[in-house]
Amino acid sequence: MAEITRRTLLTAVALGLTMVPGCGTGSYRGPQRTLTIAAGQHGMFYLAFAELLATAIRHEEPRLRITAIPTDGSLENLQRLRDGQVDLALALADVAQAAATIGDPLPVPVQALGRIFQNYLHLVVLAASPIHTLADLAGRTVAMGTSGAATRLTGRRLLEVAGLAPSTPSAAVQVYYQPSDSITALEAGRIDALLWSAGVPTPLLAEFSARRDIRLLPLDTALPAMRSKYGPVYQPDAVPANAYGSAPEVPTIGIANLLICRPDADPAVTAAVARVLVTHA
Repeated sequence: MAEITRRTLLTAVALGLTMVPGCGTGSYRGPQRTLTIAAGQHGMFYLAFAELLATAIRHEEPRLRITAIPTDGSLENLQRLRDGQVDLALALADVAQAAATIGDPLPVPVQALGRIFQNYLHLVVLAASPIHTLADLAGRTVAMGTSGAATRLTGRRLLEVAGLAPSTPSAAVQVYYQPSDSITALEAGRIDALLWSAGVPTPLLAEFSARRDIRLLPLDTALPAMRSKYGPVYQPDAVPANAYGSAPEVPTIGIANLLICRPDADPAVTAAVARVLVTHA
């Protein structure tokens, strides 16, 4: 399935995409259903995308009434899916794979309906920071997102392959904040760096870079070890030049986002959702 570009998504959000409910003919012919999709945090791409998808499904499939639910991110979404609190969820590919295959951080059987867009690891410091490489984080404090976000797992893996795990003498200190609180803490000097997995440009980070000079640390040196240990869910990618102020292009690690459900989900419903996802990408 073709990947939805962030430019398309941002444009749709900016234009305030609206559709008249119930105008589509629909491929789903079963009883009317009320569905929920676990999304993400306010001000981030997950929730914006999930709301657009829900609007499109309500328009194209009048018998499916779907609502996007704000959450902390992929880990919370998997837990809600496992517990039957939601019907669909968004999740990063590494988190979904770990949950389905090795039960880390929690066992959840999942089925992917489609790859929707790419996330990029951002390891951010202030421009004047003495930190220039992953190794420079030894003994430093890094904000890793919230306890329900995928960055908790991805960040742990990144620090492990870099020799900065809690069990090592050169460990980085990990703390957990909401994205906006991470920015506040970085600006105030309470933390040395922040790590999150998000789109380019991430709105909150773009706003921050407009008032403070920042740098993104290159992460390509960690990619071979990440792929060797965890597989091709981690991909070579780059944050383009000028994405945040006048910063140059920075090599990083890309991770696909997936729309997922439980394997026992109603195939008629998932087929209808997949049709909307593909034909209205």
